[in-house]
Amino acid sequence: MSLDGTYDDGNIFAKILRGEAPSVRVFEDEHVFAFMDVFPQAKGHTLVIPKHSTARNLLEEEPERLASLILGVQRVTRAVRAALNPDGVVVTQFNGAVSGQTVYHLHFHIIPRWDGQPLGRHAGGGMADMEELKAVAAQIAAKIS
Repeated sequence: MSLDGTYDDGNIFAKILRGEAPSVRVFEDEHVFAFMDVFPQAKGHTLVIPKHSTARNLLEEEPERLASLILGVQRVTRAVRAALNPDGVVVTQFNGAVSGQTVYHLHFHIIPRWDGQPLGRHAGGGMADMEELKAVAAQIAAKIS
């Protein structure tokens, strides 16, 4: 898909927000919802999405929503760091298919990195074990302040 288009309210993240699809919740407030990526590139790979938005990407988001969204991303990133003690953390966001975007609801990836451990390919190892995701989500959630 290109950078331009119409928001599809049938996308998986919209379904998660409506409670129509399962997710492993990490954090939620009035502005953002954070949950574990079911096709993680590393242990602790977390997604953060705006709750009240039909933006397909960063370029479409209303400026007044961005402040609360990025603060949520920072809050969850700090919790990932505190819970998992990585050597680094990748925070990324894709815009358009060519960039790697596969779900057209604005979202940020928080991916912990450890020295000497290669980054996995998204969905390369298949779907994660749900019980393992729940355990990691609980570790991260416990560190959110």
